[in-house]
Amino acid sequence: MQCPNCGSDDLKVIDSRPAESNTSIRRRRECNNCGNRFTTFERIERTPLLVIKRDGTRQEFSHEKVLRGLIRSAEKRPVSADQLEKLASDVESELRSRGVSEVPASDVGELIMNALPDIDEVAYIRYASVYRQFEDPTVFLREIERLRGRNNTETPDAPTDTNQTQTNDKK
Repeated sequence: MQCPNCGSDDLKVIDSRPAESNTSIRRRRECNNCGNRFTTFERIERTPLLVIKRDGTRQEFSHEKVLRGLIRSAEKRPVSADQLEKLASDVESELRSRGVSEVPASDVGELIMNALPDIDEVAYIRYASVYRQFEDPTVFLREIERLRGRNNTETPDAPTDTNQTQTNDKK
């Protein structure tokens, strides 16, 4: 770092604080040679995380793209933007914590698919229908049954056919 006024590298930091965007640090500096004060911004440089698509192409991971997909799947559902933002951030953090520079797109989708049912089951079904490319209603029904099975591990099944229950009661 050099003073923009005199070119000296004899500087001191007067003040440091997070910048407005919270993605960088704002530092006030003063040159010990000429007394000039100036501001610098430092940001963390992250290595790009590449997603390997189904067709083999590579694309840089996009937090915004993940968030857009989540927002679309949760449209008109009682899901807050904060919940979706947290899920997108958690997915990105998990992928980055693996310490690799490339991940298959399927890993991104599966991380979302594992977490979304806990947030909203309808949003999960909507997301799954696009992610898994459902082509007919039977696939929807299978996925709903799988989701039900996941929930029914906590409570036993109740009778679903009320006519059968009434017939059994009369006998």
